[in-house]
Amino acid sequence: MASAIETYDVVVVGGGPAGATAANDLARAGRSVLLLDRAGRTKPCGGAIPPRLIRDFAIPDALLVARIKSARMVSPTDQRVDIPIQGGFVGMVDRDVFDEWLRQRAQAAGATRQTGIFERLSRNADEVTTTVHYRTREGGAGESMQCVRARAVIGADGARSEVARQAVPGADQVPYVFAYHEIVRSPGPGSSNFDATRCDVIYQGALSPDFYSWIFPHGEVASVGTGTAHKGFSQRAAVTALRKANGLEGAQTLRREGAPIPLKPMRKWDNGRDVVLAGDAAGVVAPASGEGIYYAMVGGRYAAEAVKVMLATGDARALALARKRFMKAHGRVFWILGIMQRFWYKTDRRRERFVSICRDRDVQQLTFEAYMNKELVRARPMAHVRIFFKDLAHLVGAVRP
Repeated sequence: MASAIETYDVVVVGGGPAGATAANDLARAGRSVLLLDRAGRTKPCGGAIPPRLIRDFAIPDALLVARIKSARMVSPTDQRVDIPIQGGFVGMVDRDVFDEWLRQRAQAAGATRQTGIFERLSRNADEVTTTVHYRTREGGAGESMQCVRARAVIGADGARSEVARQAVPGADQVPYVFAYHEIVRSPGPGSSNFDATRCDVIYQGALSPDFYSWIFPHGEVASVGTGTAHKGFSQRAAVTALRKANGLEGAQTLRREGAPIPLKPMRKWDNGRDVVLAGDAAGVVAPASGEGIYYAMVGGRYAAEAVKVMLATGDARALALARKRFMKAHGRVFWILGIMQRFWYKTDRRRERFVSICRDRDVQQLTFEAYMNKELVRARPMAHVRIFFKDLAHLVGAVRP
C-alpha cells in the first residue's frame, strides 16, 4: 500500500505568488514538484507591482491592466498631496488572472498541479520523506482524502497558514491587519474624483483607525478598500462612506473580499527538518504600506533556493537560508516601515503631519526610488539629512501641517 503513494521532491502548499514562484523555480531546476492549491479564492489586494518585480520575474505587459503614474495622499482634513512617479510607472494586476498565470507558468516548467485543501503532515518511518494529506472534491462524488510523499514542503498557504501552525513554532504570534475591499466598475471619463492612472491612499481615522484606505484603478474595474486591526470596526460601512465621498456609490459592485494580512515577518520560517514557509505564511507583507506581491515572490524564490540546497546536501539546516537571505535584503526596510506605521498611523493628528511631510520633494523622490527598485537609497546622503531634520521639526510641532 505504501509503495502506491506518489513521491515528490517538494510539495508546495498554496498557489499564490509565493507558492507559484517557488514551484516554477524548483521545476525549472529539474525537481519533481506538486503545487497544491485550493480553488475559487482571490485574495483582496491592491494589485500593485513595481518595475523591479516586472524585471526580476519576467512579467509580460499583457498582465498589466493599468499603469499608475501618480499617487494621491489624503489627510484626515482632506488635504491632498499628489506625488508624480518620475520616469516610470507602477503596474497594476488583477490577482485572479495574475495568480493563475503564475501557476500555469509553473506547470509549463514541469510542476504538477493539484486542486485540494491541505489537511496535515505526518512523518514517515523512513525519516526521509513526509506525507502530505489533503482533501479533494471530484465532481459530485463529494470530498475524498488524498496523500503524497515529499522530501520537503513549502508552506505558502497564506496568512494564518495551516502548514505554519502545524510545523513552525511562533505562527500564532504574528500581528495582522484585516483587509476588506470591493471591486467596482471604474467610472467613465469625466469623473472628478477618479483618475485611472492614480492610486489614492486615504489616511483618515473614520475610514481606518490604524491603517489606511485606498482607491486603486485596475483598468475597467477599481479596488476600493480599507484595512484595520481593530475588531468590531465596520469596514463595510467605511468602504461605503469612502465610495460615497469619491462619487463611486453608484458604481456596480462586482465582488467583495476580505482576508487577514500579516504585518511582521515570523522569527523562524522553517522547522529544521523538512518545512519552510514563504509569502504571507512567513509574515512578509510590508508594514505601513501592506505591499505583499513583490515580497511574496522574493520569499518564494528564497524558499526554493533553500530547498534546492537542502535536497542537494541532505542538510536540513539549509532551510534557514530562506529567512536569512530575505532579512538581509529587506529586513531594514521592514523595520523602518514598522516604526513608521506604529508612530504616524496612531492618531489623526499624526496622520495629518505625515501627509504634510509627503509634500517634500526629497521625501517623494527617495520614497519612490526605494519602492520602484526595492532598495534603500544611499546615493544622496544630504537628502537623508534634510529629511531627518524636517521629520524632527514635524515631531516637535515646529512645522504646521
